[in-house]
Amino acid sequence: MSAHHSVRTVPDVERRARLAVRHRLASAPATTSGPGGPAESVTSSGAVAASARAVVGLHATEPVSVYLSAWARSGATQADVDDALYRERSVVKQLAMRRTLFAFPVDLLPAVRGSAAARVAAQQHGLLARSVVTAGLATDGDAWVERACDLALERLAQEPATTNQLRNQLPMLAVRLPRPENPTSPPAPVAARVLTVLAASGRVVRGNNQGSWTTSKPVWTLVDDWVPGPAGSAEPWGAAEGYAELVRRWLWAYGPGTEADIVWWLGATKSAVRQALADTRAVAVSLEDGAPAWLHPDDVDPVAAPAPWAALLPALDPATMGWRGRTFHIDPRTAKAVYDRAGNGLPTAWWNGRTVGGWTQQADGRVTVVPHVDLPRTAIIALDHQADELTQRLDGQVLRTTFHRPQQEGDRPVTAERVP
Repeated sequence: MSAHHSVRTVPDVERRARLAVRHRLASAPATTSGPGGPAESVTSSGAVAASARAVVGLHATEPVSVYLSAWARSGATQADVDDALYRERSVVKQLAMRRTLFAFPVDLLPAVRGSAAARVAAQQHGLLARSVVTAGLATDGDAWVERACDLALERLAQEPATTNQLRNQLPMLAVRLPRPENPTSPPAPVAARVLTVLAASGRVVRGNNQGSWTTSKPVWTLVDDWVPGPAGSAEPWGAAEGYAELVRRWLWAYGPGTEADIVWWLGATKSAVRQALADTRAVAVSLEDGAPAWLHPDDVDPVAAPAPWAALLPALDPATMGWRGRTFHIDPRTAKAVYDRAGNGLPTAWWNGRTVGGWTQQADGRVTVVPHVDLPRTAIIALDHQADELTQRLDGQVLRTTFHRPQQEGDRPVTAERVP
């Protein structure tokens, strides 16, 4: 974009207020519209679509995150999330930005599939094609991948199937290849990688889940057979148009943000992000530290802080994964206790827009807050109340997931900040 001419400075306290309001973490209103969609009731399964729309999409790599992120924003129950995902299908899982699984509002799918998801599909297609050639399975890796995808689609046109079913029924998908992310591990069947290409390209979708709400065992289904309404049969948008829509919604939910924030979140190039900012007519502002940043053109006015609030959020919640630069909501001294080495957010405790700790579960399922900073008594009471409510919601079930490691007092930094 052209030279950055800031219209005002957005202080960190306002950024935290925006996070609270836009992410529906403080005094969520009865309905929400936001950019690009109709108002949706926060009751029943409509709460899940409203929560997803508020943050562009809910992270779904960890199955439990969709449920707990929706609960934190609206009180949606497990049944509500199941209804939204599998009965009404107002929210659909789609592999997209940074090869991450999201649960998107259904109307956003054409934009996602033409931009961020298409980029991932091309990358994964290329990686698989090269692996096939390296393994000596074919001299034309692209043709091999296309043939494998066609076979999978032909099988799914007959009936939805799980990954294991496809692998067992189609010998081509049972071929084993080294794992690109961990070459020292034993070779794995190629079926999952073929389905990754198909899912990212928007040709198949994760349909019904054969596992519990804490696990992912999807029944793969053709998109046209699963996604309701126009979104199911709609052609993917053009890349520039799709990126512009994603950036427009990101600015509303996460703005202000820097170019680096958007590039990281979107998993796109700087040129794509700069074009999208221009297409959305994003408004230039400055952050408290002087860094240039951007706001949605209809969202330039200051946002007042809501009443004091507390929240317990799951691993990979959008609030922890929305920005590359996170110092406005977490002190760098405490970040190592909240994020793993890859930058993935663990279960977090929030007070008034700041990440102030984490949470864990005891053997009996009781949720316990683990502060990483010194907190006032009002915050401790509020977070303990959140822990009691989450304990009741989980009803004795102890979560055992990739990004839900136990957090202990030993995680507390030697020098802790004081949070007001």
